[in-house]
Amino acid sequence: MQVPLPPAASTEARNNASMSIDSLSALEIVQLMNQEDARVAAAVATESTAIAQAVDLIAQRFRTGGRLIYMGAGTSGRLGVLDASECPPTFSVKPGMVIGLIAGGKAALTSAIEGAEDRRDKGASDLQQLGLTANDVVMGIASSGRTPYVIGGLEYARSVSASTIGFACNAGSALIPLSDIMIAPIVGPEVVTGSTRLKAGTATKMVLNMLTTGAMVLIGKTYGNLMVDLTATNEKLKDRSQRIVSELTGLTASAAGELLGRCDGQVKTAIVAHQKQITPDEAREVLNHHSQHLRRALESLTSK
Repeated sequence: MQVPLPPAASTEARNNASMSIDSLSALEIVQLMNQEDARVAAAVATESTAIAQAVDLIAQRFRTGGRLIYMGAGTSGRLGVLDASECPPTFSVKPGMVIGLIAGGKAALTSAIEGAEDRRDKGASDLQQLGLTANDVVMGIASSGRTPYVIGGLEYARSVSASTIGFACNAGSALIPLSDIMIAPIVGPEVVTGSTRLKAGTATKMVLNMLTTGAMVLIGKTYGNLMVDLTATNEKLKDRSQRIVSELTGLTASAAGELLGRCDGQVKTAIVAHQKQITPDEAREVLNHHSQHLRRALESLTSK
């Protein structure tokens, strides 16, 4: 069944400011795009309450073993896959905790798959293959607000009582009745008409950053603004781990490095082990008792 286009879809409207963009110089094009991009943060800010509700919901599901599953087509799908892929190295979570689905599958990450976004049935079947449960959260990302693949996915998610979040950059989105929480920053017409990889894509990236970062902070993946649950998979991250341990314990860089070595590179374990002068295994037990939340673990040590 064809999904009707919402009235006055702003992402498909022509932008008066860029009507003559093909006659501008390179500098003028850059300045014009920068002026239009400046509108994005303000549009996202109008959705702060809905975004915060989504952050709380996602964190709640994470605490009980649930997953966040993004789904979208084209740019929307790629951004979801990107955000999901960045969570394991940044926050040391298992790859299956945040998942990105894109219409057309992996091939669609680098190539346009003709008609993939129009497959409503694939939205449902892709979630079925993941074994979707009521403890999961599905976020449908569709700048237009009418992508059949996303609509099919949200319909299936609701059928199994999974929580749903909708994201669109148009008002009156078809995702609204399918979403427990709807996030809709209205960024207005694109510099190149209909090219939602521009302002709409930027808004999408901003919101996804907030959702996963906010939820990870709430479940204890940072200490202040320090990335204490990172996975040191390269020299840059190993150096960052060492600097964090050094800063929070007062140890020299070399001593922090030695401590991390004894703690299998685990930043939080190293900090708790040093502060309490206990073994790495004992430090892990303390952290597990406090749901891996470093601040709570350290506060429990100083209150005794």
